[in-house]
Parts: sequence; structure tokens; C-alpha cells
Amino acid sequence: MRYLPLTPDDRAQMLGVIGVPSIDALFRDVPAAARREALFDLPLHAGELEVERELSRLAGLNRPAGAGPFFCGAGAYRHHVPASVDHLIQRSEFLTSYTPYQPEIAQGTLQVLFEFQTQVAALTGLEVANASMYDGSTACAEAVMMAQRVNRRKKAVLSGGLHPHYAATTQTLAHAEGMEIVRLPAAIDAEAAVIAAIDSETACVVVQNPNVFGVVTDLTGIAQAAHAAGALLVVATTEAVSLGLIRSPGEMGADIAVAEGQSIGNGLNFGGPYVGLFATREKFVRQMPGRLAGETVDAEGRRGFVLTLSTREQHIRREKATSNICTNSGLCALAFSIHMSLLGEAGLRRLAALNHGRARMLAEALAGVPGLEILTARYFNEIAVRVPGDAAALVEDLLAEGIVAGVPFSRLDPAAGMDDVLLLAATETTSPEDIAALASALQRRTRA
Repeated sequence: MRYLPLTPDDRAQMLGVIGVPSIDALFRDVPAAARREALFDLPLHAGELEVERELSRLAGLNRPAGAGPFFCGAGAYRHHVPASVDHLIQRSEFLTSYTPYQPEIAQGTLQVLFEFQTQVAALTGLEVANASMYDGSTACAEAVMMAQRVNRRKKAVLSGGLHPHYAATTQTLAHAEGMEIVRLPAAIDAEAAVIAAIDSETACVVVQNPNVFGVVTDLTGIAQAAHAAGALLVVATTEAVSLGLIRSPGEMGADIAVAEGQSIGNGLNFGGPYVGLFATREKFVRQMPGRLAGETVDAEGRRGFVLTLSTREQHIRREKATSNICTNSGLCALAFSIHMSLLGEAGLRRLAALNHGRARMLAEALAGVPGLEILTARYFNEIAVRVPGDAAALVEDLLAEGIVAGVPFSRLDPAAGMDDVLLLAATETTSPEDIAALASALQRRTRA
């Protein structure tokens, strides 16, 4: 057994050197009550062929998103990723050290981080961006912590349109930091409630655009109200492709923009790994978490790249660290940057327009189904629909026909009292035939 290299004689020899009679003697300090006498209820070891068969059987239980009509969104979106992305991320120029502290051997990595930051800054309409974070939700939580450092206040207001997972992640980190989080109730259109919740103690306001229900909002009113109270505006975006069509957070007055970059260059991947985007205004750059790659010249005047800022907890002055984020999602950021480079500005705008067009097609088809109410009036590629009865039960019912009909909002926020609300997304991968199949299946159920 090549995976079990120790023989009984090997173990006996090592125990003899240590000076104990058995392996059990190594655990004598563990109280007997805390020890387990029997084996866990897990399969016993098997040969390589048997393991491969079992894992193949388990893998066969999964349903690929491309196996039929698929309308899931709610923070993770199915987009076409060109084959060239997967090919290019494997080039040797990028296979340098994990941590690019030594620029002389990590120019490939550092340059792509620099280009990535440039792309993120352009997308968000802000001056500076970092070299990525773990994902959108942790980037959102870090933005709240950053706002606390900037204006030394301890209260954050979270919009009722913020993705519940982003809100929960932020609450978890804020609790450890002693911050007060005011999480507003889930709301399709949350602008008025957000403005009403801002006061002189507010460090920041966190909104999402498009929000979790797909609603696109002009955020300038919220930005003005926040700034009048001395608070920062944090804008979260879960669908990065939307930044190719709607006004950027920076244009609407955001002080910090965070986003999930999965939609560009990265597949669904069963929920991860993903890549967090983080951008802010230049005056706040020293409070920004994560690392920042910069451009410079070497001793001979040649263009080069280095880590310009990297305020992380394992550095010498760790008590001055702005974050405990100790890495960036390098591979996912690379895939994002390559896909963005292949698209270019014109390509991204065309892709965004195509997404919106498919969503309009979806909304028009569902508007003709009796008993359904479309709740999202202004949308990019995702809409919320009120269905007769329980949305989760409807999704399970449609799975029998091979249709993945979206995400019930109750799955994201069971306590919201929106059990009849269904979130549906349509991207460039959604065909007219997929939309027709969904509308037809819903028509049959409403007639019944």
C-alpha cells in the first residue's frame, strides 16, 4: 500500500526510540471520557480502483449547470468562460512564487496583479484597487472595518437589499471588532429605508447594486445622505458583468466598492473558490486591506513591478495591520484579468447588453404566466418573482423536468417571510429555448 508506508516493524522501532510501549500510550494525557473506543461510521480503506469507482458514482449525482435550463443567480452566475482563459493561466510566466515578495523572480505575478487592479479601478469608477480578496462577502465585511478606521465610528447600516450571506459575514466580523450593525429588513426596493437609518453615529452605509432581488438603483441620493452625516458609502456588487452596463459605484458617489468577480473568468465551481474585488478613493488607500502591486523601474531603468503596500498581519508591525486577510485569490484574479483583457471595454459592454436582453426576454415570458408577479421593475440580468405557494417547493417540482428554476429567497433568508419569492437570473448562456421551457412548465402548473 503506497499510501501507508509504515510497517509494524517501522512503528515498533519509532516507539522504542520515543520510549513508550504503544501508540495508545502517546495519548495517555487525553481523559478516558474524551476517547472513542470504536471506529467512526466511515467506510474502511479500499483499493485505488474501488475508491475511483465510488468517487465516480458520487460525482454522477451532481447535475452540471449546462445539463438543461438553468436560472440560478443570487450571487453566483453561469457565464461562458473562453477556453483560452484556462490555457493562459497555466503559462509558466504566472507559475512563480505564491507570495511575490521577491520581485526579481515574480514579475509575471506582479504584473498581472497590477493589470488586475487597473481593471477593477476602471470597472468601479474609483482611483485605487487592491490585488483581490477572498470573495465578495469577505470584501464587504472588510469594507465595513475600513470605514470604522477612516471615521472612527462604530456603527454600520446594512441595506435590506444586501445579499443575506454578505450581511451575515459582515455581522460575524463586526461582532469580533465590537461594531454595531443595523441590518434593515429584507426589501425589494430599500433606498428610502436606508436613508432614514443614517445618523451622526453611522460609520458607513452598505448597499448592493443590483441588489439581491435584482433591482438597479441610482445611489446618488444615498451617497448624499451618507456624506451629509459624515458616513462612507460602501457599494457591493455580486454580478461583476453588470458593471459593463450600469453606472459605476464611483460615479454614484461610493467611497468603497466591493464585488464578487466570479462572473468574469471563473466558473461556478460548486461555490468557490471565488475572487473579491475591492476599490476605494486614493485618500483612503492606507486604510485599504490586502496588498497593492505598483509599477516602478529597476536599477537599469527598466519597467518593473513590486508590492507597493501590503499591510498584513504577519508583517513586523502586525499591530498596525489593517486586515487579517493574509493572501489574495491569485489564480482566480488571474483568470478574471485574462478574461477581461480578452473582452476589452467594448466586449464587456456587449456581454452586459446581451445579459440584459436575455433577462428582458425572461421577464416578458414570465409576465404572461397567470399567478406570477414580477417584483423587479429595474433590473440587469436577475429578477424576483412572487409565485403561488412555496417557491422552494416549486423549484423542487420543476427539477423533475430537468429545469433549475432559480433560487428561493427563503434559502438565503429563512426568517424574512418571503417564502413565495423566487430569484431567477438569465445570462448569455440562457437560450430562448430554456426560457420557453420554463414558461411552459410554469403555465402547466398554474392551469392545474
